[in-house]
Amino acid sequence: MPIYFSQHGKSASKDVDPQRGLTPDGVAEVTRVARILSQAGVTVDVIWHSGKARASQTAEIFAVSLKPGEGVKSRDGIGPLDDVEAFAGELPKDRNEMVVGHLPFMERIVSYLTTGEADGRVVAFQNGGVVRLDWDAEGQRWVIGSTVFPNV
Repeated sequence: MPIYFSQHGKSASKDVDPQRGLTPDGVAEVTRVARILSQAGVTVDVIWHSGKARASQTAEIFAVSLKPGEGVKSRDGIGPLDDVEAFAGELPKDRNEMVVGHLPFMERIVSYLTTGEADGRVVAFQNGGVVRLDWDAEGQRWVIGSTVFPNV
């Protein structure tokens, strides 16, 4: 089963919005990516987010299109500087889940899961973009299955 990782959509600066919510462009880009995923038949059981406004808003936009059966939930362990190894040990291989968070965590977790090294960058995330990882049972590792980014 795949795991989808998304960097939150474009957010306002602290000067404009102390909570750093999504900008209108950020909302539009995430909405576009969510529709592409929905049209491709993507389903998820749950969408996790870090609890920060920009991640929460991004997760809610994805939920409109992907309709996760267990809804949208906040969780610890996926903040910008959190431990990717600890989080990796909690990932299920038998459920479709989406995780919405921040850099550098998103790039580090994808790198760690695919190469075993958190610091080896294997994909350059874009705000509002999604990277799908699939579990390769034969190779006993995660592999990049697909990506959808706002800017091609």
